[in-house]
Amino acid sequence: MAVYVNVAVEDVARSRAFFTALGFSFDERFSNDMALGMIIDGGGYAMLLRKDFFQSFTTRELADPRKACEVMIAVQLESREAVAEMHRVAMANGGGELGEASDLGFMFSHDFADPDGHIWSPFWMDPAQMTEQA
Repeated sequence: MAVYVNVAVEDVARSRAFFTALGFSFDERFSNDMALGMIIDGGGYAMLLRKDFFQSFTTRELADPRKACEVMIAVQLESREAVAEMHRVAMANGGGELGEASDLGFMFSHDFADPDGHIWSPFWMDPAQMTEQA
């Protein structure tokens, strides 16, 4: 099973540059000037859709992600260091700071906003530690 999370963006080219810098790749079969099929390992995609194209799929008003939280996209990474590095690269490439890192011992995360204001939450988790603490 694959999951496709659809996200409205202002500028498809800017989104491609930002997420390429973060190490994501794209399925060109689902990519053009209106959309990017961004591959998330494990059977997931983020469909980054130009706002006017996204709007054609719904009659609801689009939320302004800089003012309201419509979704938080969590991406599991292989280590604390990978989380810190993704956050660092996001900040260096136009991402927005959303506060300090969260370290719960068994889980580490550091959220950021993409250039459109959507919240991304890279995290690392050690399930063995989580069970021990429960």
